Amino acid sequence: MKHVIEIRNLTKHYGDLIAVNDLSISIKKGEIFAFLGPNGAGKTTTVEICEGIRKPTSGSVHLFGEEFSGKSKSIRERIGVLPQEYRSFERLTVYETLKYYASFYQRNRNIDEIIALMDLNDKRNDLYMNLSGGLKQRVGVAMALVNDPDIVFLDEPTTGLDPRARRGVWKAIQKLKEEGKTIFLTTHYMEEAEHLADRVAIIHNGRIVAEGSTHELISRHGDGYTVKLHGCDTGKMGSFGWDVREVKDNSITLHVLKPGDITGILSKAIKDGKGFESMEVRRANLEEVFLNLTGETLEGGDAH
Repeated sequence: MKHVIEIRNLTKHYGDLIAVNDLSISIKKGEIFAFLGPNGAGKTTTVEICEGIRKPTSGSVHLFGEEFSGKSKSIRERIGVLPQEYRSFERLTVYETLKYYASFYQRNRNIDEIIALMDLNDKRNDLYMNLSGGLKQRVGVAMALVNDPDIVFLDEPTTGLDPRARRGVWKAIQKLKEEGKTIFLTTHYMEEAEHLADRVAIIHNGRIVAEGSTHELISRHGDGYTVKLHGCDTGKMGSFGWDVREVKDNSITLHVLKPGDITGILSKAIKDGKGFESMEVRRANLEEVFLNLTGETLEGGDAH
């Protein structure tokens, strides 16, 4: 089966509020698909409909080729869920926690195997209440694997974690992909989507405004490259022939559209004797793509 998740014309209303607006997605078996957008964009509502927790106002969700509304036990046995703001029982150990959640399913995976997969061997007998935030989230991902699911839904799995803990969860998610799991990930972290996802859909006000790989989205909707030359005598730089964004503190910042323009800047600087100590090049990222498409930042709100 090429697509294991198919969302067709999904709409969800809460009174006058349209949380999800005619949304359609197809997700292939074995890929990490990231839903990127700010809080309130409709990510969690969409995922909870896919999990059978909420009912849509209209439209449908098909998992493994079968329409799913939460009632099919055979489909529930094949999906794993890490909800937003996951919590567990404070006074259970890691092993006891996973054993408890596994009891809800007929289909089970070996608990020791899951603990090893999530790099939790040295924490297996620790109480949940004594774990760090990052370790608790890794236990949450492990919990979503107790039934050996084919699809794993991860809703904002690293919200509130520090960068080091976040990368620990990323490593755990990458291991799921290596096992052939299909992962539907929601996030408002640009770096998380760029690092993990095979394909990204940017969602804004309940609608998908762009979809594709990170490279495709940046190429299609990005804003080229920013080039910063450090250690310049800015009074002698003259005109480069490119868009100068800033001249400050012995540095000059230029904007170019194509990688070839960067070579052109170097050639012109050498030819004209414009000395500089170092050069910094930064390509457009998904946050800038989101800003270009919506006029807002990923944190939400008008950029102006």
